[in-house]
Amino acid sequence: MNYIAATKQLMAALACLVIVSSCSTTRKSASKVDGPPPSLSKPAPAKKPEETKTVAKAPFNVPAFAKEVKKSSYNIAFFAPLYLDSVFATSTEIPGRTMPRYVLPGLEFYEGAQIAFDSLKQLGYNLKVTVYDSKGKQSVSNLVRSKALDNTDLIIGAVTNPEMKELSDYAKNREVNFVSATFPNDAGVTDNPFLFLSNSTLKTHLEALQDYVQNAFANKNIVLLRRNTAFESKLAADFKSSYDKMQSSKKSRIRELVWSDATTPEEISAILLTDRTNVLVVTALDEAGAKSLLRKLGTVAATYPIQVFGMPTWDVFKLKDPEFKGLQVYYSTPYFNEKTDAYSRYVNDVFRRTYKARPSDMAYKGFENTFYFVKLLYNNGVYFNAKVADAQKVISNYDFQPVYVKDGDEIPSYFENKNIYIIQKGDSSDVKMNR
Repeated sequence: MNYIAATKQLMAALACLVIVSSCSTTRKSASKVDGPPPSLSKPAPAKKPEETKTVAKAPFNVPAFAKEVKKSSYNIAFFAPLYLDSVFATSTEIPGRTMPRYVLPGLEFYEGAQIAFDSLKQLGYNLKVTVYDSKGKQSVSNLVRSKALDNTDLIIGAVTNPEMKELSDYAKNREVNFVSATFPNDAGVTDNPFLFLSNSTLKTHLEALQDYVQNAFANKNIVLLRRNTAFESKLAADFKSSYDKMQSSKKSRIRELVWSDATTPEEISAILLTDRTNVLVVTALDEAGAKSLLRKLGTVAATYPIQVFGMPTWDVFKLKDPEFKGLQVYYSTPYFNEKTDAYSRYVNDVFRRTYKARPSDMAYKGFENTFYFVKLLYNNGVYFNAKVADAQKVISNYDFQPVYVKDGDEIPSYFENKNIYIIQKGDSSDVKMNR
């Protein structure tokens, strides 16, 4: 793959804010991108170029959601962290003639979205898509001031802070939906019903873990293991709060152990039982800390029946060393792709032919978020929020629910994907345990 030539193409196209509906750039591209699987149907035509209807009651108590605004063509702003200004700060050549690794996630997210846009166009969708480098010199605040985003009907972005908060504020002020596709955080947003979080927050992960461990085991000893840090204390509080809210006759009380590198296996054994499953929920996100604890647990696993549940960051941990043998380890994730469905096979085929590479998870996420939300937009209009529960599955089982951060709120703080998979780590591949 010619990364240098490909990135030059991408840089040139993005310099003029690429209109994806009329051109295709990134790596060397095939002359034609085949359409999606034949079973997919073309969208219903818009009734009129600019049709606005008002329903009797505003869904979720948001006045804008009472409007049905359908158009013959939709403007989409697409953000991805491409770092083009950094890569080409001093030259049009890539230093070392190798694509910097930090560029690849954003580039592949964009490339997956490109496949979705091309496919939707072939299905008859009339879209005007402008691509922005979220890590470029032109900041979100500058785009807002210059009114570059003023005609936008939907924003899709793989962004982090500060862009996440800036785009959320803009979306709220302009009453346009913004999809945060990859950031597992609400960025402190507590009052924006136009925000969608595809990548679930840690609080949602902990709620899902609570529900799973309480219901999956009839006879269990649940122990929460955390370190004495403000961050892990907050995670522990969220986990215990989900226990308090849980309405179930099966739920068992939560025991807690604050551990450190100095904690001995004997101290851990003191809270374990031999006559039932010990369900250990670990709040460590970092690999070094998690593995340090797992090594301690590995020394007592022969005596005590143990099942360990970790955080979503554990999906990339490798646990093939002998010291981890025998441990049953699980993690939570909002995204699990077995790559056997029609959409995944389609993305894999097109990506390999177009970009001469195997698609990463970021490419699949770019495709899925784009295909899912653009279909919602085209079928239901600008304010599709009340229809999101009826949206057809693409790859993942999205379950977008309104989140009310403050007690007594009548308007959602945002919409969040509440579908969480529980995955068991395996020697050769990971296994989905639920749904």
